[in-house]
Amino acid sequence: MGIKVCGMNKNTTAVAALKPDYLGFIFWKPSKRYFKGPMVEVPHSTIKVGVFVDAEINKVVERIQDFDLLLVQLHGNESPEYCAELRNKVKHVQIIKVFSIKDDFDFDLLEPYEKVCDFYLFDTKGKLPGGNGFAFDWQVLKDYPSTKPYFLSGGIGLEEAESIREFMRRPESKYCHALDVNSRFEIEPGLKDVEQLEEFKEALNTT
Repeated sequence: MGIKVCGMNKNTTAVAALKPDYLGFIFWKPSKRYFKGPMVEVPHSTIKVGVFVDAEINKVVERIQDFDLLLVQLHGNESPEYCAELRNKVKHVQIIKVFSIKDDFDFDLLEPYEKVCDFYLFDTKGKLPGGNGFAFDWQVLKDYPSTKPYFLSGGIGLEEAESIREFMRRPESKYCHALDVNSRFEIEPGLKDVEQLEEFKEALNTT
């Protein structure tokens, strides 16, 4: 299972040295972790992800070109038509569509997106689109009807390492492609605790 560290900004080089599978950069101006650049060098094995919230498609394309993004995370109310248009404009870039979960979730909402995105991301429903620091009940994913790989997000911190190992042994984790971490590994918005991230990565690899 991969690791995506999102909300990168103030110490990207130090986090990139840990060689996570993905680094997320937020291009939504109201966010405390809004990324303006410049982009630092990251390992070739690490994929740069641009996070957007109901952005104009041309703006998304510009950021993809400016920062050599290979994955786009759509965290707003983007429609299947929006995803299809974006996919047509940047065929080399994969798309993650985010869905927020509180106590339960209507998985029928996924069906229109099946052919227009590459991954789903399940996050905790909160006041902001991401970075709320709370987890949802992962048992909801027992009803996951798709075979599309997904990212698991929402309040994942170092304390959840054992719970994640347990989750990985359960059937609902079959299509969990990666864990998405953010606020629970921060000293302040955009400044990651590298030691905790390294400890988390090692804990997940412990059998």
